[in-house]
Amino acid sequence: MGGVNFFFFTAPLQENLREKQRPSPEHRESPTMLPDQMVYVAAVTVLGVLEQAYFSWQVIYARRKYSVQPPATSGPPEFERVFRAQVNCAEYFPIFLALLWVMGLYFSEGVSAVCGLIYLYSRYKYFCGYSLSSQGRLAPLYFSARVLWSMIAFSALGILRHTSRLFFGLDIVYHVMGFLGL
Repeated sequence: MGGVNFFFFTAPLQENLREKQRPSPEHRESPTMLPDQMVYVAAVTVLGVLEQAYFSWQVIYARRKYSVQPPATSGPPEFERVFRAQVNCAEYFPIFLALLWVMGLYFSEGVSAVCGLIYLYSRYKYFCGYSLSSQGRLAPLYFSARVLWSMIAFSALGILRHTSRLFFGLDIVYHVMGFLGL
């Protein structure tokens, strides 16, 4: 079958990679270094899992308090608010975890961990606020969304920086900082 040779399009990138000076084996990062480098992100991950468990326990408690038997998801408004708060937090948790780890790997472990802690606190405030009233969820919801968008931006910047170093030998952040005089 005739077709386009897609490797033709990547030839300049492959040549660039061959021309780059490769670090000697003793200077390469060891795969065993990852656990030491990512301990704070791992700790925030465990805290996030514990927070999700706490939210689930609150739903169990609300089911008992308001006599809502599983698998029912409707009942008094007080129960429904607790249930919805837990479900909403669970829906965003995979997005948070993915961003936490990508940001930690490609941008900064410390900044990732701090953003993660801020996000978890804002989701706790969201859960508590929503459990009391539907209006109580709004301010923490908007704040946690801003934190997630910040994590998206940091993750994208980290990936861009890593990719530009890998393929072009260019540290974009260094050049932008120099351009800004920082």
